[in-house]
Amino acid sequence: MSLLIAITGGSGSGKSTLAQALARALGSDQAVVVLEDWYYVDAAALPDFDPASFDFDHVAARDHALLAAHLSALKAGQAVQAPIYSLIHHGREPGGTPVPAVPVVIVEGIHLLATPAVAELFDLKVFVDTPADIRFIRRLLRDQAERGRTARSVIDQYLKTVRPGHERFTEPGRALADFVVADQTAAVVLEDVQAVDRLAAPVLAHPILKAFRRT
Repeated sequence: MSLLIAITGGSGSGKSTLAQALARALGSDQAVVVLEDWYYVDAAALPDFDPASFDFDHVAARDHALLAAHLSALKAGQAVQAPIYSLIHHGREPGGTPVPAVPVVIVEGIHLLATPAVAELFDLKVFVDTPADIRFIRRLLRDQAERGRTARSVIDQYLKTVRPGHERFTEPGRALADFVVADQTAAVVLEDVQAVDRLAAPVLAHPILKAFRRT
């Protein structure tokens, strides 16, 4: 049996940084990180798909049926082959990403608590609370640097789908979380190791992780 931990919060909240910090603290022999972004629907295969108008911030953009099946398998101690999703082609690539059945599976994503069949699988649910302006700045810089987007396109998408999607699908997850981790660093890039460790500390201190913590 594997322990499943959900790390959720808005886009740019620092979910990935926190998830990776937890995995490092627990050790690669005990923990693995799974990204919800691997489980986008195969959008490119949809009839009349248009990436400019498709709402990637709606929970329907996720293949939560497959995610739930894979998380159930991991929880039962079975390894899975996660899909590989291309953010460039908006579709699944051949092959998959092997995910071993280690003791702790850390899953990060914005919609993890929006679908009951997925949310109920988690043994520990964490919501990362980061100010909206910091989240937006991080997303703006990331999408320009990593995805070749223009500032205008990032802003338009944020106002059209990201912000409404956050309020409709992500923010309600706060009430379902076991506890909230507040990122009060106001750092655009979380490079301070000690600051990241402080974010991870309350999660690592949770009693459910006592058996997995390094001494």
